[in-house]
Amino acid sequence: MLTIHAADAVIGAPEGVDAVAVDGGFVVAVGRYGDVTAAFPQARVRRWSGLITPGLVNVGATALLETAYHPDPREADELGTEPLTGEALTALAPDDARWGASARRGLQRMLRHGTTAVAGTFTRPAVRTAVTRSGLRVHPPAEEDANRLVSLDPLAGVQEPADALGGPPAVGGAADLAVFDVRDVAGLIAAGTGSCVATVLGGRLVFRSS
Repeated sequence: MLTIHAADAVIGAPEGVDAVAVDGGFVVAVGRYGDVTAAFPQARVRRWSGLITPGLVNVGATALLETAYHPDPREADELGTEPLTGEALTALAPDDARWGASARRGLQRMLRHGTTAVAGTFTRPAVRTAVTRSGLRVHPPAEEDANRLVSLDPLAGVQEPADALGGPPAVGGAADLAVFDVRDVAGLIAAGTGSCVATVLGGRLVFRSS
């Protein structure tokens, strides 16, 4: 569906550019809201507060999904709410079904941080299935990412966050977007990606904050 996402600004774009139009999973326009709505008067409009960026890549996804267990909210009394690792994970000894359910919850948490792609090699069959079914893009791991901090925040520990974020969404590129409740890159670095208010994957709204 043809949709215009409008916010306060679009990362890396000239001042005043505040809208991105997507259609069929692709970006079809990036520009000023008035110009974009005039070009696509039939489009549905979603208004957000904050900064539109391309979707982020979490390079620590393998560790987050295959060496950590994300408890179900119904397990909170017994296991807490934070991912289990180390001795706590060993004591839990999840079977394949629990690994798959954990991975699905972990992927949902990633979406809440503006993640639209993961990098890594997934060896647990249940985790690999969960990743495939999630629709998130999967990138091969890179050597330079081996020492990156493992976090739900894809920008945690990044030396040059502005470079990692890149420029504005590209016309003709995949409609993978994130919207953060900040005004600029400096604000995003200070607030972290937990400030995400919306994640768009292939043109579909897959997360929005309540």
